[in-house]
Amino acid sequence: MGGGLPQSLFHNIISVSNLLSAWKEFRKGKRKKKDVAIFEMHLEDNIFKMHEELALEKYILDPYEAFSISDPKLRKIHKASVRDRVLNQAIFRVLYLIFNKSFIFDSYSSRKGKGTHIGVARLFSATRKMSANWNNLGYVLKCDVAKFFDSVNHEILISLLKRKINDPSVFVLLEKIISSFEKSVVCGLPLGNVTSQLFSNIYLNELDRFVKHTLKVRYYFRYADDFVILQNDKVILENYEKRIREFLIQNLKLKLHEDKVSIKKVSQGIDFLGYVILPHTLILRTKTKNRILNRIFREAKNNENEKFFQILDSYLGVLKHCKSKAIKKEIFEFLVEN
Repeated sequence: MGGGLPQSLFHNIISVSNLLSAWKEFRKGKRKKKDVAIFEMHLEDNIFKMHEELALEKYILDPYEAFSISDPKLRKIHKASVRDRVLNQAIFRVLYLIFNKSFIFDSYSSRKGKGTHIGVARLFSATRKMSANWNNLGYVLKCDVAKFFDSVNHEILISLLKRKINDPSVFVLLEKIISSFEKSVVCGLPLGNVTSQLFSNIYLNELDRFVKHTLKVRYYFRYADDFVILQNDKVILENYEKRIREFLIQNLKLKLHEDKVSIKKVSQGIDFLGYVILPHTLILRTKTKNRILNRIFREAKNNENEKFFQILDSYLGVLKHCKSKAIKKEIFEFLVEN
């Protein structure tokens, strides 16, 4: 940038170049949608108008559109307008680089180079090490944070953001986005925002750091609001559970989901991210398998060849990570018969 003054964080977020890059990332797989196509028809005008309103701190967020999806459980999504989603993407692009470096290695949700398959592979390897290749007794504590996205406290989130961000204009913008949605008083993040994914990792990074640095747990793995801990001693795991409960309530105003907390022998299987880790093998969770088969069988009957083969290829990618010979045979036989 020559010998000029360094650009502020706020400028990096709202710059026309960053907004255009955010648009290119946002539009992937969405260009056929009506609202996206309409925005693209006047793309240059829309981007420059966004930049101008943001620079003058006069940008006003649009209302959310609420709808429900099943993936597989029912979730209520709050979708922002196209321009607001482009803005969220622009914010994510800049803040991700700042916060990602402070996250622990074994946090796998919404992070580049991470994801479910790498997380499950790491957990499988750790389980094998902890149990001395399945020869020693081992236990797994499995937990789920209750109503996590609905329970994120805005004031706590803002205080965590302030640890790494000191640009007042950025904070005006972030507070506007965070306060644009409430499930209850000063609580809640909309599932439809890409910034919500980053905010959730920033929020639960406090738990990650407590588990790794205070409890000094070696084998801890988290994806979104699900996490597991491996340990050879069941009593130690019970103490971890107690201390984690206390930490979540006192520091993050969160609770564990009572029906989704368990301590089991690793030999009974570890159900995590759609797979089940068993001694010497990895299989698909039954619900995941049934969902894949039902989707493939349903799409095969729709006569949309391009879409069907995209879905089939995606699911075959899931199956290559686990023991799946019988499932692949069932898919093949169905396709031959139909």
